[in-house]
Amino acid sequence: MAPDLNVPRSSSLPSPWHKLDRFLARLRPHREPLSLAIDALMIALAWNATNLFRLGFERWLRERPAYDPWVLLGVVATYLVALTLLKVPQSMWRFSGFGEVKKLTLGCLAAGLASATAVMGLGLYGVPRAVLALHPFIALVAVCGVRVAYRMLYEHARSRITGGDAEIRRAIVLGAGEAAKRLLAGIHQQGWTVLGLLDDDPTKQGARISGVPVLGALDAVRDKGVRGAATHLIIALPSATAAQRRRAVSLAGEAGLPVLTVPSADELRTGGDRVDRVRDIEPEDLLGREPVQLDEAGIAEVLQGKTVLITGGGGGGIGSELCRQVARFGPARLVLYELSEFNLYTIEQELTEAFPQLPLVRLIGDVKDLAHVRATLARWQPQVVFHAAAYKHVPLMEEHNAWAALRNNTLGTYHAALAAAECGAERFVLISTDKAVNPTNVMGATKRAAEMVISALAAEHPGTWFMAVRFGNVLGSSGSVIPKFKEQIAKGGPVTVTHPDIIRYFMTIPEAARLVLQAAAIGESGQVLVLDMGEPVKIVDLAKQLIRLAGLTPDDVPIVFSGLRPGEKLYEELLADGDTTLPTAFKRLRLARLNDAGSSGHVAQWLVELSSTTHSDARDEQVRGQLQALVPEFNPAHPIVIPA
Repeated sequence: MAPDLNVPRSSSLPSPWHKLDRFLARLRPHREPLSLAIDALMIALAWNATNLFRLGFERWLRERPAYDPWVLLGVVATYLVALTLLKVPQSMWRFSGFGEVKKLTLGCLAAGLASATAVMGLGLYGVPRAVLALHPFIALVAVCGVRVAYRMLYEHARSRITGGDAEIRRAIVLGAGEAAKRLLAGIHQQGWTVLGLLDDDPTKQGARISGVPVLGALDAVRDKGVRGAATHLIIALPSATAAQRRRAVSLAGEAGLPVLTVPSADELRTGGDRVDRVRDIEPEDLLGREPVQLDEAGIAEVLQGKTVLITGGGGGGIGSELCRQVARFGPARLVLYELSEFNLYTIEQELTEAFPQLPLVRLIGDVKDLAHVRATLARWQPQVVFHAAAYKHVPLMEEHNAWAALRNNTLGTYHAALAAAECGAERFVLISTDKAVNPTNVMGATKRAAEMVISALAAEHPGTWFMAVRFGNVLGSSGSVIPKFKEQIAKGGPVTVTHPDIIRYFMTIPEAARLVLQAAAIGESGQVLVLDMGEPVKIVDLAKQLIRLAGLTPDDVPIVFSGLRPGEKLYEELLADGDTTLPTAFKRLRLARLNDAGSSGHVAQWLVELSSTTHSDARDEQVRGQLQALVPEFNPAHPIVIPA
């Protein structure tokens, strides 16, 4: 069943002003020859008007010499040559101003003088001298007047279309289905003119939808003649497959115009947006994978009617999205445990508006404070705990912050997991990372150590199921490349990429959060589940695509390579490698093969030694040594690179 596209019932066809603007936009690619043709007509009319003024109505035709048409032809040609030399035809009439008037004045006076000289030199005395003297001034009034009239018409049309002084936005829409039809019903009221539609369905090509023509297939967007005077491209394919949307985004990116899109089918289905509200291209549009199919009933069994606590629920992206996803399943209470006051306030406001019936507990807290974590969980007695609080920025944690990463990511996990076991929680889910696989940096090593900690606790506390979920880079989360690239593009560049060959596995925030919930429903105690991240993405290609979608080129916004940062791999190892994982009942979830058996005592001893570490002892090298004592595969000296 097609999703509810959530548009208002009232719809409107394009106004006469939209139709006029669309007609003028279709003419705009032929601006130069049309400008010359109109100027030629004005000059000819001025010639006749001057003769009428000089000879009077009864004589202006009868007493003109037989060769007058040939003189007129020469005069028009002379004027057009003069205007062309001054580059008048390249001017845009809707921006005509004093500079344009100066060019026209110079052109008319020069052409008038040349014409008069030629007529006098050829002895064509049948042409009145007064006509030769007056014609340049009347021609100047005519060519200036037509431009003033056009600009007045354009300004009035713009005010009627946009409701103000904003420039009219003209769009070519990719897609001519139901979504495009409903888009057209509302977008005209927002200051847009739609020049045409494109669709691969041959039965729609050549048709008109709400008065707008279907100009061809999607790949016709490459044709400059089809795009015409369009200022934007809009992708209106919310119900298309991921592959179809990805192709449309790719085609639109080649056109050199800013690209927008209507909300996705998921956004429309949940009522979070309307199809006539276009938005920028988001990370999920770039990724273009098929939506995750979840066992909704299984997840509901784990979450519905339960008290759920989420650490780091207000920041990062994953934590806040987990809050949104959990709220959908009707928990009895949602406890938000967050260090940042601003992040906590932001997610609390959003959840209160979206889920007004959901009881929220909003707590400022730090997982490094074991006493506070214990007191919090003892009071609220959560049955399910999602632990998303973490420091995740690799280069930042690598230099001068290794101890902070170890305390927060590893000791913080231990505190939260221990408190969950002590209060009798049913499940504890750690949000881990692909960087925990053969880590080459402090952040990855602290997350691998956190996995080992919950594995040890699983053996000691069988009443609580402990599990971890690993995934790679999340598009659009705080600190990820997409927001950074967008900010750099908005500033005009340069866009910084660490290495031309660096690749990463990506997943959208909603996709990752849904799979975390699914993992929580099917995981067993002590397990580490990994998400299938799909195909890797070359970071430089991602940067180029974002530049193109902004209507720019790498010449406009250069890409510079800054070099690999401390602790950074050139590529991340496959999360769902068949040699290191086992399949589960869900295609996108696999079970990691880990060798943590028998390590419980070793982890406990390591935690005791770690707890005795003081800030004065916690230099980066000492911290790396402590991590290597627990995580033997941690090799900071030899980061992995792509083999030759």
